[in-house]
Amino acid sequence: MKTINLISGPRNLSTAIMYSFAQRTDTIVLDEPFYGNYLKNASIAIQHPSQDRILETMELKEMNIIQAIEALSKEKNVFIKGMAHHYLSEKPDFILNWTNVILIRHPEKLIASFAKVIEHPTLNDIGIKKATELFLFLKNSGKQPLVIDSDELLKNPENYLKNLCAKLQMPFEAEMLQWKKGGIKEDGIWAKHWYGNVHNSTRFAVQESSSQPLPKHLEPLLLEALPFYQTLQSSILKNE
Repeated sequence: MKTINLISGPRNLSTAIMYSFAQRTDTIVLDEPFYGNYLKNASIAIQHPSQDRILETMELKEMNIIQAIEALSKEKNVFIKGMAHHYLSEKPDFILNWTNVILIRHPEKLIASFAKVIEHPTLNDIGIKKATELFLFLKNSGKQPLVIDSDELLKNPENYLKNLCAKLQMPFEAEMLQWKKGGIKEDGIWAKHWYGNVHNSTRFAVQESSSQPLPKHLEPLLLEALPFYQTLQSSILKNE
């Protein structure tokens, strides 16, 4: 069985991709299993929505989380939707045993969307720096990950998912293209803060909010983020 580890930033279609894989008959999906560990151990300047509840209800020890994932992978394929910045180690060796996929989005769109929930994000909050560091760690370890792009996927979701499944050596299932409105049982308790667009959708589609302008006070953050995004651009799986 495979453990597919989607490494993403926030506001990046990662939830829609999790919903897509949740439709498969051979796959269990996990929603940000390292979030609690991150909130407990990272130096965070901002309060996350539902932070106290997350810390009360989630497993907080990294090794216990890893062991639980490995136990599940003996039963079915496991799809992990995770945020890059939730990996606190510079070299998280345990992901070397997984099939890693890095999901990116142009940081201008990502930051503008993220700021609707958290007004003053930092470079660490949006994940692109950590995603680039994880990409280089995996590449230098001989385990170069796939890099996929939200905008590429939206050009033709069916074709892109077929290409992705081929790269993952998994059969494509047409059910991955649609889901029912509303949440899924695997949603994290933070879903009410972040998943509105996905809960109101039944398929991959460009959201009206994707064209919202970047707040002026976040232009310096965009300049910080762009070099990391550009490092990953040449490795993006194209929708061809």
